[in-house]
Amino acid sequence: MTDSEDRRIPSAGKSSVRLIKVPEDRAGQRLDNFLLGQLKGAPRSLVYKLVRSGQVRVNGGRAKAERKLEAGEEVRVPPVNLAEVGDKAPPPAGFLQRMEQAIVFEDARLLVINKPSGVASHGGSGISHGAIETMRAQRPNQNLELVHRLDRDTSGLLVMAKKRSALTELQALLREDHDGSGPGGIRKRYLTLLVGRMPDGVMSVDAPLHVGLRQGGERHVQVNAAGKPSLSHFKVLERRGGHSYCEVRIETGRTHQIRVHAQHIGHPVAGDDKYGDPAVNKRFREQIGLKRLFLHAASLEFALDGGKTPYVLNAPLAPELVEALDRLR
Repeated sequence: MTDSEDRRIPSAGKSSVRLIKVPEDRAGQRLDNFLLGQLKGAPRSLVYKLVRSGQVRVNGGRAKAERKLEAGEEVRVPPVNLAEVGDKAPPPAGFLQRMEQAIVFEDARLLVINKPSGVASHGGSGISHGAIETMRAQRPNQNLELVHRLDRDTSGLLVMAKKRSALTELQALLREDHDGSGPGGIRKRYLTLLVGRMPDGVMSVDAPLHVGLRQGGERHVQVNAAGKPSLSHFKVLERRGGHSYCEVRIETGRTHQIRVHAQHIGHPVAGDDKYGDPAVNKRFREQIGLKRLFLHAASLEFALDGGKTPYVLNAPLAPELVEALDRLR
């Protein structure tokens, strides 16, 4: 870690206690996230256990997981043998290579991938290796942080920050999007295939979205007056086989926003097993070989350094989506 001091204190365990000085670029980071960066591969549950038990100390004292660190503070990281606490196996070599090949942009501050459909943004219940964990395994000496998330079934641009300053600035820009108060700090463009014939021109959908939980804890989003403001703009690019290949620009970034807004206007996203039409999805599988959600995060535009440094990021449409479109002609 840049500008940090890592002192080791002899321990009876297989590893040693480490006293780590928080560097400037980690100022403001939560203690739990800081520890996840230090204990590569450790499950989040273990990190919380270490903090609650008092084995982690900040400046010699106990601290809560949500405490925000300051530059120069000293964090005691206890010895941890990940193999003994059920450490997960590293990502398979083939998957590591696939994710490395998915990189579409990289500089000193950002790492951007064209996330494949079926890959989660991060690990969780039932998911061993998400995109962020896999890239951390590829880059063990870098402190990668996920800037935002994409649905597991959505492909396209996923941004990771290498520097704390870039992370905080991008998260501030995302908050401008999420509050629904204006054009937002990040311009997001998606490509999708909608079922049926959409009207010409741009159709704007201004419909609040509410996230609920179904039995078993599965998230399900609905248009609901009690939900959060949500605004999407759909524009037909081409007609294909009686269906509509569209560009979507979103001014807010709600969970499943495009999918639920598309369902709301009667033109669900092709291949959407959660909000779509099962009979239509079956026909798409059989006739054009579409076996996934046809939704792709195609471009992102934003500026860092207070608007002085513009970024325009693009990710090509996945080959299986191009092939499905070609079969619809």
